[in-house]
Amino acid sequence: MVTIKDIAKTAGVSHTTVSRALNNSPLIKEATRKKIHELAAEMNYVPNFNAKSLVNQKNYMIGLFFSSIEEGTSSSFLVDVIKGIHSRLDESYGLSVQGIDEIQNLEQINFQRYDGIIIMSQSDSDQGFIDFLKQQQIPFVVLNRQLEDKHIINISADDAAGVETAIDYAISQGHRKIACIGGIEGFRSARERKAGLINSLTKHHLPINVTYFFEGDYSIEGGFQEMKKILLLKDLPTLVFCANDDMAIGAIRAAEESGLHIPQDISFIGFDDIPFVAYLNPPLTTVHKPINEISRQGTELLLNLIAGNQTTSSQVKIPTRLEIRKSVAKLETEKNL
Repeated sequence: MVTIKDIAKTAGVSHTTVSRALNNSPLIKEATRKKIHELAAEMNYVPNFNAKSLVNQKNYMIGLFFSSIEEGTSSSFLVDVIKGIHSRLDESYGLSVQGIDEIQNLEQINFQRYDGIIIMSQSDSDQGFIDFLKQQQIPFVVLNRQLEDKHIINISADDAAGVETAIDYAISQGHRKIACIGGIEGFRSARERKAGLINSLTKHHLPINVTYFFEGDYSIEGGFQEMKKILLLKDLPTLVFCANDDMAIGAIRAAEESGLHIPQDISFIGFDDIPFVAYLNPPLTTVHKPINEISRQGTELLLNLIAGNQTTSSQVKIPTRLEIRKSVAKLETEKNL
């Protein structure tokens, strides 16, 4: 097995220089660093992470905890989170993924196996886990759900503002009868997105029609089933807002199976902006939630904490944006009367 000393002998430098170069230390000149990396590749050098762990007293493991993996975590959301985290972790780090709702006893969690923890918070129900972590000697960050505690590093998006912007756009296109397939009751995201819809309707002096509000579960099947209920209404909405794109996909399928054309007969707006929806027919208008960016920034701040660096960013809000595509029709005024 090739060692750092072997590379040092070939390069004619000390093993300390090789170690620093392989760890991209700013103390090493760029030309030297590049030469040593090339030599390491040519010699098929494989880092000994066990030895590295002993030297640095680190486990090179990050714990990623969702409020729940079984409920409310779509596959696209999970993938975006993991991609964002991995974009900021080097190859020496591993990532352990778990649902908080699966934990039977918090006292039995072996926190010594982690260098730091990322909580992808979706529900207020995980507050007990967060409070428990505050008592442990381990760096952690909370992402996705906005917290009141200013002492915890917290990164989230303004879901309510994003939905309000989307519904403002729908109203500008002539829509007045707007239905909602919301998220899971108890999830902060479900409340915030519903609030954004209500804020827009109220701002435009439109009635809040409770018969147009349905509760989904963030799954494609959930959107399909809730849309079938909407299609039974005597007075159909002209537009359906779905609290995530997966439900929008299911809802659109149900509408099409009933013989409706999108957007001529009924329009749709989603939330998240997963890559697939830009290729639907028609492409889905949706609110882009920067979950990848939230995950990247959260990981960077966590790594700073692990390194013992101070951070001045404790509460960060990343803006959403509306992606206008082809799933919202512009209506004649009389169609909504």
